[in-house]
Amino acid sequence: MTDASLAGASVESLFERSGALLDGHFLLKSGRHAGRYLEKFLVLQHPAVGVELCRRFASLLAPYRPTLVVGPTTGGVLLSFETARQLGGSVRAAFAEPVDTGGRSLRRGWPVAADERVVLVDDILTTGASLVETVEAVRTAGAEPVASAVIVDRSGVPVDLGVPLHALGRLDIPSWEPDACVLCDEGIPLRKPGSS
Repeated sequence: MTDASLAGASVESLFERSGALLDGHFLLKSGRHAGRYLEKFLVLQHPAVGVELCRRFASLLAPYRPTLVVGPTTGGVLLSFETARQLGGSVRAAFAEPVDTGGRSLRRGWPVAADERVVLVDDILTTGASLVETVEAVRTAGAEPVASAVIVDRSGVPVDLGVPLHALGRLDIPSWEPDACVLCDEGIPLRKPGSS
């Protein structure tokens, strides 16, 4: 993939080219089942694709004049650092990681000033739980996020973070509760992504 072909490609085609749009029968983190799965790490293993996605994030988020980019672990770590690099200047990057008591925290001693202009980045938006936890981590650290962006919004319903939410792409992937799953009814073996 050349830089020129990446710049003109849709997000869905970037996933397809990277072998990251999988077909089958998948157990999602939410417990629901789906016939397609977006494997973010198959995309992010290609630095040129990751750089292109973060270039798009930087373009979307630059009008907010960010001073700090924060992403939830794990995919958001790569995305926050490259997006901050793309934004340039003195923009910093950090990540919010899970804590034993629930939720997420900025635990690495990163200073966060009350007037910090924080933007959030993440990979795939399904329920919004990791971004909601990241918003709370930033607030707990003493700042208020100003915007957020995800690579793919597959939520199907609006997720309210209290800040503008941008998506590089949207993809409708139907999912079912386990007891109503049509793929289970067809006897298609269930896979748990990331477990092999």
